[in-house]
Amino acid sequence: MSSPTLDSTATAAAHPSAPPLHGGKAVALVATLILGVLSFQLNASMITPALPDIARDLHEDVGAVSQVSSLFFLAGAIGGVVLSRWSDFIGRKQALVIVLLMLAAGTLLCMFAPNLTVLLIGRALQGASSAAFQLSYVILSERMSAKVFGTTLGIITAVNGGVGGVDGYFGGLLADTFGFRSIFVVIFLVGLVALACVLLVVPKTSKPVSTGRMDWWGAAVLSIALICVTFFVSQGSSAGWTAPITLLYLAGTIVSLVAFWFVEKKRVTPLIAVEHLRSRQVWPVIATTILTLSGVFAVINFTVVLLSQDTKVGFGLDAATSALLFLAPPALIGVFAAPLSGWLAGKQGWIRMLRVGMVLCIAALVVISLLPHNEAVVFAMIALLGLTYNGLVLTTTNGLGVLLSPPDAPAALPGLNGAAFGIGASLGIGIVAPFAAQGTIAGYGTALWISVGITVLAFVASMFIAPRRGQTI
Repeated sequence: MSSPTLDSTATAAAHPSAPPLHGGKAVALVATLILGVLSFQLNASMITPALPDIARDLHEDVGAVSQVSSLFFLAGAIGGVVLSRWSDFIGRKQALVIVLLMLAAGTLLCMFAPNLTVLLIGRALQGASSAAFQLSYVILSERMSAKVFGTTLGIITAVNGGVGGVDGYFGGLLADTFGFRSIFVVIFLVGLVALACVLLVVPKTSKPVSTGRMDWWGAAVLSIALICVTFFVSQGSSAGWTAPITLLYLAGTIVSLVAFWFVEKKRVTPLIAVEHLRSRQVWPVIATTILTLSGVFAVINFTVVLLSQDTKVGFGLDAATSALLFLAPPALIGVFAAPLSGWLAGKQGWIRMLRVGMVLCIAALVVISLLPHNEAVVFAMIALLGLTYNGLVLTTTNGLGVLLSPPDAPAALPGLNGAAFGIGASLGIGIVAPFAAQGTIAGYGTALWISVGITVLAFVASMFIAPRRGQTI
């Protein structure tokens, strides 16, 4: 029995008349898309070390300045859904140019911001440029052959984790030496180069993939739902999950999602049709992404970080050493593992490799939960998660978001799946934060086992993913 491979209809489906790119043109396209997504990613990773400098320069407290990150990611969730779907109507190249122009405008506002309000407006525009990732995934699916699609998608996915931690360090160095505005100068220059390359290299869409008009009503209602769920998670982790304000945002989320369902049923060209939302090609992918990020991301980026710096029951490391041992390794491993994972998924099957990655993630999390006091074991398992989570799982979930998206709306599922990444990451931290923050072995243990349970649910959700009739992935 032969191994399942990516069938030729899974890529270039939207443009059957456009032959896949090869040779120098393919390399130039991938390099251009890397520059495009890097322009966004630098905004996510380089700014965090500069938050204290921003607070001093704008005469604000650090708590208020933290909005530059939260608003950035919220705008990213909305922009990823709306702008990627809009590209089905106006073309990928046109949409990517708009995204990079928004990034440039936002970066200029941040560069010369006289106060926090202007800075936040700039950060919102920058955040919306997260659609560069979803657009890149779809462009690769339409312009690359099945043979290289997985590998190139893995390369773009690797950038989503930053540049192996070096970008964060470089951001801190710039802020300390020249001030936080110098970071935006660098980002602006990278964005300009990316924009020029997009104009020169990315093929222009011959005709729209979707006919009709963009569903702006559906986009507006879904955006409200994303805003409500974001504040529900943030308020739940701070004010408590049963606090009135938290329950109010939960109600807003539910009402908005119900409204979205009815709006989509009435639209001629919906953001994503209801029959697709309830299919095994869409909801299990979104559920798997949310639950995986909730489970694994919280362990790597929150629980283990707190444990490693705890001087009483943890490893007693300083912040720099903690980042060097427990944040940098999985990021660096993911840079190399993601392209390999994409290649492997194209050979062995995307759904199969997702489930293999999920099982390995669960195994690593169980070992950490059993031996949280053993620094060497925790280090080894976090490094393993760089391969299984940053490599296999993130690459295959991104790939499936493209391959299983409805043929009449190829950018719809990648956009929704992109929003699911942010929701899952914040939700997982919000759930385990009260336990990890106790600063006890029991508290860390509870947080870790909760993450194990959530990741098991993610694996269960992945078992419901199924290809479309006649599709082999």
